[in-house]
Amino acid sequence: MTNFGIQKSIPQLPSVIASFLLLLTTACSSSQPVSQAESNRNPPEVKTSTLRLGIISSKSAKLPTGPIGWAMHQGKLLPELQKLGIKEVQTFSFPNGPNLNEALVTGELDMGIYGDTPAIVARANGLPTRLISQEQVGTNAWLVTRKNGAHSVAELKGQKVATSKGSYMHRYVIGLLQKSGVVDQVKVVHLLPNEAQAALERGDVAAIAAPTGTGPLLQSKGFPVIDEAIKHPDLPGTSVTIATEAFLAQHPDLPQKWNQIKQAAVKSIKADPEGYYKFHAQVSGYSVNVVKASLSIEQFPEEPIPAKGIQLLQGTKQFLISQKLAKSDFELKDWIVAQK
Repeated sequence: MTNFGIQKSIPQLPSVIASFLLLLTTACSSSQPVSQAESNRNPPEVKTSTLRLGIISSKSAKLPTGPIGWAMHQGKLLPELQKLGIKEVQTFSFPNGPNLNEALVTGELDMGIYGDTPAIVARANGLPTRLISQEQVGTNAWLVTRKNGAHSVAELKGQKVATSKGSYMHRYVIGLLQKSGVVDQVKVVHLLPNEAQAALERGDVAAIAAPTGTGPLLQSKGFPVIDEAIKHPDLPGTSVTIATEAFLAQHPDLPQKWNQIKQAAVKSIKADPEGYYKFHAQVSGYSVNVVKASLSIEQFPEEPIPAKGIQLLQGTKQFLISQKLAKSDFELKDWIVAQK
């Protein structure tokens, strides 16, 4: 029976590996391959396998949102993947990108859909992945403050701002603090979105850099939003789909098929935006109004990787290297799978 929603806890990793992936400060150890590639000398044959897909969800959702989630919801993903010998798709939920990276390091996953920041850090630190698609381009983040708190970024001096370290929100808030000239005067602390929201409501932090869903939800509750990533051309994030090189060695036609599925899903979303927003709300647990305030359908590109997406990836990569959050530089063209 096909399983689209298996969730699995990842075994405790050695502290060195776990600390690196969470804080993004040291090099990643060499990962174990998640699958073995068949020799090119063997005659072609239909492979049967399970695709283990990691997704980000603060609510442990069984489906991703975005175009691939919509395709899964409509029953359009698996029938196409079966043509490549993939008989089953299992999804694994993670609260943050660095946690998903841990699963890639330990060989628990074949693919991941998550923010570009942790994906770039993983690649820069030696994790053998390839970028096959961008799900969303222009992902927003919200800087939300306490009620009766700071009214500007400058007023955060000497205070704490919470976000998920290693996430696209982290890249946004550090970039914003740099632009505002207060990066050395604000303490950025690590809290996952649900924890950060609770800390803000208690008044334990002055502000949080909030992701899709959380930001508009807090705004609807009367918490001030003093800045957003989309106000700065270089600070929005993107959502990327990566696959391990080992899995692609077994399924070399996967990127082309995956992007065909994504393109069809984006066209379907544009034809029925209200239906998509309802689906996204059901999966994420947020109201339809919050989902609509969180993203625009136009953020889903039909192309595998649009020009704007490459521009944002390049900017994020250079930022991470300049901040020594990524170990080494690499060429995006060497990471991106060429489309046939």
